[in-house]
Amino acid sequence: MSGETLPIELEPVGGRRRCLVARAAGERARMVRFVLGPDGTVVPDVDERLPGRGLWVAADRSALVEAVRRNLFAKAAGAAARPPADLVERVEAALRRRCLDLLGLARRAGAVVAGFDQVEAALKEGGVALVLVARDAASQAAKLRRLAGELPFFANLERGELGRALGRDELVYVAVGPGGLARKLERELVRLDGLARETRPSTPGGSGTQRGGDDR
Repeated sequence: MSGETLPIELEPVGGRRRCLVARAAGERARMVRFVLGPDGTVVPDVDERLPGRGLWVAADRSALVEAVRRNLFAKAAGAAARPPADLVERVEAALRRRCLDLLGLARRAGAVVAGFDQVEAALKEGGVALVLVARDAASQAAKLRRLAGELPFFANLERGELGRALGRDELVYVAVGPGGLARKLERELVRLDGLARETRPSTPGGSGTQRGGDDR
């Protein structure tokens, strides 16, 4: 961000922003930025690139629902603001796209392995930064979770999404190697965790064993 003019919403301490709902500073990595469009529409800026004063909300579904319900954007901006009724869903969809785009970049960089056996081997050998398991297979991944130990372990993407990001019809088990892409992906997965619905319809998985009868 060198050479960038810092917007007025920045906190004195770098990397922290003030949440409209909590009215307290939080880690920027766990927040979502919004700006007002020319007509006052509240626009999510998950890439943090749009011009204008940033309005920040914690990457938490209940916090964003509250911000929309009370239209805290208008109060913070000191101007008319119109948050779309589906703003929460728009943010979740944008974060989901960010995660999948980064996963695709990691694949092209040769930093991804997929399939239960491949992920298991990578965890045993070391050199894994984070693990992703398809949401509907989370309960079948106890062995991988144990092997991962303290590594970030996510189950907030669907098997079809994982597959499309990695050039397959669907995938269940994915590991990403260390590096800048893994760090960026971890941030987006953490934010997605906060915005994803607590209950989403799941697809019945596999044979019910830990490997779920599915080695993808």
